[in-house]
Amino acid sequence: MHSSVMNLRYMLSRIARGQFMARVIIKLGGGLITDKTRYKTVLRDRIDAVSEVISMIIQMGHSVIVIHGAGSFGHIEAKKWDINDGLKTEIAEQQISAIDAIRRDMDELNSIVIQSLNDAGVRCESLPPRDWVNGVGARFSGDVSVFHRGPDSAVPVSFGDVVDVDGANQFGILSGDHLMVRIATELPDVILCAFLLGDADGLLSGPPNKKDSILINQWSHSDGFVGEHDASIDVTGGILLKAQCASQISTSAKHVWFIDGKVPSRMLEILSSGDTVGTRIVPG
Repeated sequence: MHSSVMNLRYMLSRIARGQFMARVIIKLGGGLITDKTRYKTVLRDRIDAVSEVISMIIQMGHSVIVIHGAGSFGHIEAKKWDINDGLKTEIAEQQISAIDAIRRDMDELNSIVIQSLNDAGVRCESLPPRDWVNGVGARFSGDVSVFHRGPDSAVPVSFGDVVDVDGANQFGILSGDHLMVRIATELPDVILCAFLLGDADGLLSGPPNKKDSILINQWSHSDGFVGEHDASIDVTGGILLKAQCASQISTSAKHVWFIDGKVPSRMLEILSSGDTVGTRIVPG
């Protein structure tokens, strides 16, 4: 058994089952679970590592909800055909074809995430937004009570998706981050809302690839933000949107964190001690 797995199991053994008994909402960033620069390139080892920790969180007695991003299974085609901006008559035929392809690709990625969770002993239920959502942004029309489950129920799994929109636009992209806002603020007993990143320990003072970028240990909306959004890849707002959504969530959830998804055991550290390496988002 790998030493990292042994350490995780030791940490789990130190936490009495039922000690916290609350809801944990986890966002798997598209940049964590896929290579966003290469079409449909999944990073299964990262997903599997998170799945094992999710299994441990469930063993602790928590109710878990999983939301995942699209990464290279959605953003590339969505960007190419301006799906986020709604119907454009001059390319409508190509857009409709692209939507079908994006949804198929998202179903494929979702099935990979669910298979990984199943392999870790976690029962799941997929809830694609296209089946129950109308509209985009945090004020979308849709009943998030479908995510309200007990600790012994199947884990609901959802994702950013192309959804119907009333009016001339006809369709748009509902971000998984906006799903997080609605779920985290409308469901009770949310103790942890964790955004798992693929390229950083948390929010940084500058881009992850700059040597002088440092980790911001605690952040609120009033602090302002110095990160940057890669508009050439992301179609729904990137890290800036995540920070804004996390700020909204922090008014109702006890712990809201940005952490390195390649070290998912940090979620266990938050649940056991209230602290870890990462950025805690606080109201303000």
